Amino acid sequence: MNKFMEVLSEKVLPVATKIGANKYLITLRDAFMVSFPLTMFGSLIVVFNNLPFWPDTLKNNFANLFGNGQSATMSIMTVFVTLAIGYYWAKTEEVEGIFGGVVALASFLILTPFTVLVTGANGKSIEGTGLLSLDRLGAKGMFLGILSAFLAAKIFVWLTKKGYVIKMPDGVPPAVSKSFASLIPALGTLFVFLIINAIMVGVFTTNLHDVIYNLIQKPLTGLGTGLPATIIAIFLVQFLWFFGLHGQVIVNSVFEPFWQTNMLDNASLTQQGTNALAEHGHIVTKSFMDTFTVGLGGSGSTLVVVLLMAFVMKRKQYKEVARLALAPGLFNVNEPVIFGLPMVMNVSLFIPWLLAPIVSVVIAYLGFASGLVPLTTGAQVPWTMPIFISGFLATNSVMGAVLQLVQFLIIGLIWFPFLKAIDNQEIA
Repeated sequence: MNKFMEVLSEKVLPVATKIGANKYLITLRDAFMVSFPLTMFGSLIVVFNNLPFWPDTLKNNFANLFGNGQSATMSIMTVFVTLAIGYYWAKTEEVEGIFGGVVALASFLILTPFTVLVTGANGKSIEGTGLLSLDRLGAKGMFLGILSAFLAAKIFVWLTKKGYVIKMPDGVPPAVSKSFASLIPALGTLFVFLIINAIMVGVFTTNLHDVIYNLIQKPLTGLGTGLPATIIAIFLVQFLWFFGLHGQVIVNSVFEPFWQTNMLDNASLTQQGTNALAEHGHIVTKSFMDTFTVGLGGSGSTLVVVLLMAFVMKRKQYKEVARLALAPGLFNVNEPVIFGLPMVMNVSLFIPWLLAPIVSVVIAYLGFASGLVPLTTGAQVPWTMPIFISGFLATNSVMGAVLQLVQFLIIGLIWFPFLKAIDNQEIA
């Protein structure tokens, strides 16, 4: 076992470290974090608008009065992500960030059709011009937004660094000077996207939104959020944490676009009604990953481990660690137990550390797939929300909390013999 760990340390960890330091993934991670407060606000609206004990008339009134809270945040999240990618990439390359952000956003909008099919009173669909569809600014446009933002930011930075800038005299105010310096790079970048859109519309009589969605986003999202891909994601998180690397940061930066896209889709379907969500919704979303993996005590779902240490294990050292780890563990912060037990580089606990979260996520997936638990509504519950409360809020059903209880007990059964073994060994 030790030889196996040495090989993994030498061969795998350098690759994981490189992935974690990748500029594209860091930019993407930071961009999604920019939208986090807005997503949380929109999630609150989703939760309140779909509480199970509210009558339909009250729900409709609430949607009419406060529905813009969701439309202006979650429903147009691609706008914020696109802007943030341009900003952070430009900052990384030591170019003025705000201009990189607005150029990236404008580039994405150039590729976006300003037409929407509207159903008239006679039931016939007509094409309305000068309109933007929320779908294209939200889940449906996410991948195009990410791709176009990176491309626009790179072109903008390249033109700036090549020296295609207008330099103003020293006495000119900084805001004016920076604006003129960004003028030519911005014009060049936007013209590139204007030509791309003209070719798609004029030559191929389509738009890049539909092409990217049908050829790339839809297949990749299906693959990236199926059960096999989810198991791989959980395995990688646990595996990297075992060696002291923050698995969540590294792995989430790769899978986040898939999970976020599915979450936005579910939020949109929730607005259409329970049946629409049940028939067309997604199981694996950002809400699913936060609530039914991290929401059970942090990475590795270790809340039950802390309780076993506190009330079952006999050695004083473990009880002391549990006493320190219990309060943060209730809010899914589990670094005290990861480094205090420890779980990092502890070969005796390698098997339950990997196995328990994987078994748990399979149980959760099957619970949703069987229809026993309603799908997550699209509300992004904070990952620090305590267990059972988070399960209810994510699904608007007590079955979400019941599922977490089942996961909690099974994780405890997997961990118990290993914890008991190391406890007995230490006492002996």
